[in-house]
Amino acid sequence: MSTISTTDVTWFYACKTSDVPANGGVCVKYKEEQIALFYFTRSDTWYATQNLCPHRRQMALSRGMTGTHQGEPKVACPFHKKTFSLKDGRCLSDEQECSLTVYPVRIEDDRVYIGVNTY
Repeated sequence: MSTISTTDVTWFYACKTSDVPANGGVCVKYKEEQIALFYFTRSDTWYATQNLCPHRRQMALSRGMTGTHQGEPKVACPFHKKTFSLKDGRCLSDEQECSLTVYPVRIEDDRVYIGVNTY
């Protein structure tokens, strides 16, 4: 596992871009964390969130259905269909619900890096 540290963020190598299905997600692991990584081909945009569903407490969000809601990229939990913004993690189904942790993603030479807080 290769990592690059910058101010308050450690960028770890998650996978090759070809490892992630178009308009879908995969689960990657960093230390003890499971992170859901998503790729939207139409906008050529990458997103990463926690893989843990905040309601069912199961590692499943990487298997959720992706799409958009009023232009907002989202993922729906495969268990209860609650939807979450991939930009900021808030619950789009009910603003009062809990939200997801989101992570920055960057691509370099067909390699996907995810940023995690170092504190």
